[in-house]
Amino acid sequence: MRVLFPVLACLALLAALPQITSAKLPLGEAQPASAAPRDVFDRETPRSAVAGLIRALAERNYLLAGNYFALAKDDPDRAAELARALQTSLDAGGNLVPFAELSNDAAGRLNDGLPPDVERVGTLGGEDKIAIMLARTTPAVAQGEGAAGEAPVWTISEETAAALDDQAEAVPAAAEPDKFQIAGAPLADWALLAGLLMIAFGAFWLLSWVVLTVLRRLYKEPEESSVYQFFYAALPPLSLLLAVTAFRIWGNDAPVAIVARQTMLRYVGIFAWVALAWFAIRMVDAVAARLTSRLGSHERRQAASAVTLARRAIKLILMAMASIAVLNTIGLDITTGVAALGIGGIALALGAQKTVENLVGSVTVVADRPIQVGDFCKVGDVLGTVEDIGMRSTRIRTNDRTVVTIPNGDFSSRQIENYSQRDRYLFNPVIGLEYGISAAQLREGIGIIEQILAEHPQVSEDPRRVKLANFGPSSLDIEVFTYITVPDFADSLGIRQELLLSILDRLEDAGLSIAFPTQTLILKPQESAAASQGAEG
Repeated sequence: MRVLFPVLACLALLAALPQITSAKLPLGEAQPASAAPRDVFDRETPRSAVAGLIRALAERNYLLAGNYFALAKDDPDRAAELARALQTSLDAGGNLVPFAELSNDAAGRLNDGLPPDVERVGTLGGEDKIAIMLARTTPAVAQGEGAAGEAPVWTISEETAAALDDQAEAVPAAAEPDKFQIAGAPLADWALLAGLLMIAFGAFWLLSWVVLTVLRRLYKEPEESSVYQFFYAALPPLSLLLAVTAFRIWGNDAPVAIVARQTMLRYVGIFAWVALAWFAIRMVDAVAARLTSRLGSHERRQAASAVTLARRAIKLILMAMASIAVLNTIGLDITTGVAALGIGGIALALGAQKTVENLVGSVTVVADRPIQVGDFCKVGDVLGTVEDIGMRSTRIRTNDRTVVTIPNGDFSSRQIENYSQRDRYLFNPVIGLEYGISAAQLREGIGIIEQILAEHPQVSEDPRRVKLANFGPSSLDIEVFTYITVPDFADSLGIRQELLLSILDRLEDAGLSIAFPTQTLILKPQESAAASQGAEG
């Protein structure tokens, strides 16, 4: 089901596209002044001219479609008949260049070997395969009623119109329209094209399943194989991409109405962009997972955090690029939105200060490497283990098992104490011996502690101090200052316990006791007698 989901989502979007595109104002109608195009028939570029012609043919509005012929102003009735003949010729085996391959530049494609004001956009039906040419002319030559503006427009050339006249007798007359039509084409034609796409995808998906099954049998542990992981990530989206490629090859010659064929070829590009984005995202995930696993095995957790951050950023960029491409395929003008972003850039920056600050903080955390995922640290007053370093925030699991989320902009400006970066642990107990022992016994106790430290292999030699520090209120205080040379906190606790127990055992064997808080009250005899007499009186 995970493999079929992108296909089903694209099919659902494709089914809704006729309603989306039909929401536009009909060609030839007046539009608001704020959004009025220079040409009401939208013929400024070869792509927009062909798209407008297809919409008019879908409505079977041949008078409107006639405006896309160069002779529309001189003879609109003949232009309408030519539009009908063009649809008949295209339905009988002709084809048009797919939407995405048409030039969207007002000057057309300049590197196609044709004159600058001529563009090839398809082929007429019939055995001769005559090219359909667009010519760029001024509105004074090709402009229908109600047209506005003086920019040059692209219309079907007079040479193509003459070729349509010549083959009018060879091409059969158009049949009566089917009663069951969707978006200007018979339902059976849409079903044929959709079925062709699904069959192509099913065939390539079955082939990918066979390849993965064979690879699973070849490798005892396929999850550990780079080859298997590559094919596992690549084959599902490649199945969709190859299906789209096959459909573009076969669908352009399918015996269906040109409206259905051209519309499907236009919007099937959505499948291609989805497949490319899907493929790229799965490959990024596969490579990132492999790198993270290797870096984790080598204890390079900060590098693993950088890989995770880069993976998320790349996936966001890929999804943004795919979204722009899909919107462009649908026909939405994204240049206006980009220009609006440029005009409102200052306002956007002011409104997104915290977001930008957090992104910069993320880069700072990854580049400066004060912590890594898995480190035990203290950030401000938060103490816990780092679970994730994201693009916006860092999550810390506290000792109470709660999760504290700190925005990276705030995180990078706090004081960070990383306990996991310690190479050794301080051993600095104060051992109090009871008063009443002699100086020789005290020196013996100090020597016992020094010997215990010297005998232990995980105790640092420099520094290693055992000194009488103070005459405390209730004990003779011996201060120990050295380091336990292990990097792991749990190991250090075990060694600390081992040292303390050894000190206690050896001191007890020597007859030296550990002091505990006590007080000695000394009453003078004179004060005692006075107190007794006062009591008798």
